[in-house]
Parts: sequence; structure tokens; C-alpha cells
Amino acid sequence: MNYTEINTKHFNYFKSKIGELNIYYDDERCNHFASDHTENLFFPPEIVLFPQSSKDVVCILSYCNKHNIPITPAGALTGLSGGALSVCRGVCLSMKNMNKIISIDEKNFQAKVEPGVINEAFRQVLKKKNLFYPPDPASGGTCTLGGNFALNAGGPKAVKYGVTSNYVLNLEIVLPNGEIFWTGANTLKNATGYNLTQLIIGSEGTLGVITKAVVKLITLPIEKILMLVPFYHNEDACNAVSSIMNKQITPSALEFIESDAIHFVQNQNYAEVPFSLNSNIKSYLLIELDGNNKEKLFFDSEIIYNVLQKYQCDEILLAETEMEQERIWKVRRSIGLAVKAYSIYKEEDTVVPRAYLAKLLKGVKDIGKEYNFRSICYGHAGDGNLHINILKEDLNNYQWDIIIKEGIRKIFTLCVSLGGTISGEHGIGFVQKEYMDIPFVVENLKIQKKIKKVFDPNNILNPNKIFI
Repeated sequence: MNYTEINTKHFNYFKSKIGELNIYYDDERCNHFASDHTENLFFPPEIVLFPQSSKDVVCILSYCNKHNIPITPAGALTGLSGGALSVCRGVCLSMKNMNKIISIDEKNFQAKVEPGVINEAFRQVLKKKNLFYPPDPASGGTCTLGGNFALNAGGPKAVKYGVTSNYVLNLEIVLPNGEIFWTGANTLKNATGYNLTQLIIGSEGTLGVITKAVVKLITLPIEKILMLVPFYHNEDACNAVSSIMNKQITPSALEFIESDAIHFVQNQNYAEVPFSLNSNIKSYLLIELDGNNKEKLFFDSEIIYNVLQKYQCDEILLAETEMEQERIWKVRRSIGLAVKAYSIYKEEDTVVPRAYLAKLLKGVKDIGKEYNFRSICYGHAGDGNLHINILKEDLNNYQWDIIIKEGIRKIFTLCVSLGGTISGEHGIGFVQKEYMDIPFVVENLKIQKKIKKVFDPNNILNPNKIFI
């Protein structure tokens, strides 16, 4: 599609509405918005705009829609699917300055926020009020709530508490034509009309721009126990997940980590590894229990300990203090960055019913042997969400750009055959769109594309994402 290039007239309009200080137009600063954490992609926008209010967003979108200028919303650029990159040039709409926690309603357990609020900063403010917002991506220290909304982010806590969509009650959105409205109501129940709130969550900024959100909160659990369990066989680690859940215990986190992932963290100096590494260990489960009764947590940990005795695992590390727990969690959260520091990689965000995690992992390793690539796997085992990091290492560009895609297609086909799908929380974005025919039949894709057309008939909002 042919879009309009930004010229002096367009620049002067944006300057008159939001001020020159809220515009980047030089190559050096625009280049900072050309990449996220996806492989080595580089798509610099022509201009970066920093709206300060919903009114600014209305002005910008309506103008871009009228003049056929592509516009790509962006948060902290920590995404792993290229979803916030300006692949069609035009405007990068950075929401980072719309970062207010507008209100916290302690009586109704709700908060009203702008999209630029950092996830971890929000959670720390709530912690002081003994309130809790569970969605907690690995990039929580830098990612924004708006980005989390766009991708329906999950994270380790999803196994017990659910994902972002379980906590968003209402959204203020701006359509590409500049129309602005709230999608729902600030209530726990709502059976009034189509659920536009949930349609927007996970739509990757392709339907509208989120300018405010009302989110649900819960009480903060005050006690935690963390168990680190080393396994001699990956299959045992995967199968132990269902065995634990079958004991009617729902951990607040249940993570699978290949031992190679931890070696990367150590070797790349991203975090201190606070436990000894045994070369015979193939993988680990990181199991967190939380609640308000420490005795109950110890009781549940004993049950889990007994379950694990039927598997071949090494000595189990129990971390009780917050400092011990944080040191271990830092290792888990550093894996993606450590792997990226070692090699360009493609991260596939696969998800299957958790009982089939072992089949998925074995299939991934077999496909890796067939297509001559090495993978580092880790993820949220409690909900079957496995992150597969395919390393470029010494593969040539033809192997990397062409041949590996055949292997990825096989991985995604395996996921769907096991009852899963091709993304659990990272979205489709730019890099996965060519695989959308695997989970969806043609008629399904047609309906999704028609929905996009209703919201964005001129295709100016985050174009060239999700669909080919």
C-alpha cells in the first residue's frame, strides 16, 4: 500500500498540536525507535510523536487518517514479535509520556491508569497499599501497561492468577478516525452488548490506541516460598508439572528452565547464579507458592516434595527469604537478554495444554536436529507456555532467513496438533504473521481481517502486522 511521506506541512501540524519538544524527527533519535527485542530488526520511523493526553492522540490519529500517514503505537519497545516497529515508516506514536496512575480506588479494588505506566512501578505503588496487580512479564521492570494490554501479557503468575485480560475492566480508546470512547464499564460483571474491551486486549495496536484503562486489583499475598528443583531428564521436569497440579495445589508460578539457559545467564554475566550447576542436570522447575498462611505454604511444599520423589531430581533448593527468592528470580528474568547477548535469535512463543509439554519439547529438539539449529527453551510450564529461542550462531543468512522458517512451521504445526497455538503472550506482530494459516482456517482469518477493516478502513494503524 502506498502511504504519504511526512513533509514540512505535516510536521508543522504536529508541532502546533503537541509542541516541538514532543517530536523527534532527526535520524539519530528516530533510530532509537527502530528496534525492539525481536531478532535484529531495524525499521526507523520518519517521525516520533509523544502525546501528553487523550486529546493529543485524537488530533494525531485523525490527521494521519485524513492524510494517509501510517502510525504505529509504541510503549517500551520490549516486544518479541516486532509488533511496535514502524515497518511502513510514518509516525511512531510513543505513549511513554502518558504515564500517570490517575487513581486507585481501594474500596472497589480498581485503578485507573494511562498506558505509559511501567508495570513494576505500578505494582510497587500498589504494594504499599497491600494491593496486587498480578500480570508480571519478564520485562516488568521496563515494559508498559499499554504494551501489556496490546499483547494480553501473562508472565509467571498467570498459572494461578490469569493474564492481563482477566484484570482489564474498561478501556478508553481512540479509533484511527479520531473518535474516542470507553469500551465497557467499571464493573466485575458486564453482559451489555459485544465485549469490545476484550477485543481490544491482545489486538496489538491494530484496532485503536488505548489512552486510559480501568483495571481490577486483588489483595496482596504476604507470604511466599520458592522451590528450585533440578532434574536429570527434561521429560521428568515436564511431566512433574501435571503431577503437581493434580494434587489440587496451584502454585503462583511454575516455570521450566533448561540448564543451558542458566549457563547463558552466568556466562554473559547478567545475574549471579546463587546455586551450584551440575553438568548432569538437564532442566529445572521453579515453583513459587504464595498466600497469607506460611504454615499452609509449608504444608503444600511438603506435598510437592513428595510428588517429586517419583522423578529423577537432585537436591531441592528452598528459598524462604525475599532476598533469596529475588536472586533466583533475577536469573529467570535475565534469560532472554543473556541469550540475545550471545547470539541473534528467533523466539517462538508456543503454548500447548500443559500435559503435552514434554511432547512439545521433544518435538522441538527433534526438529532442531533436522534443520541444524540449537534451541534454548524455558517458560511458563504451569500453563503450557514454552519460549523457544532458536540461535543463529554460525548459520548463514540463507539458512537463517529461509531454511529455519520451515523448521518453525513444523514447530507451530506440532503445537496446533497438540491442541495448542502459535503465541501465548508475545503476539503475532510482524514476524509470525506468515504462520497464521496454521492455527486458523481461511474463513476465520477472513472474519478477523473484516474486523480490522471496520475499525481501520484506511489501514493506517499499525499496518502490516498480524495478517499478510
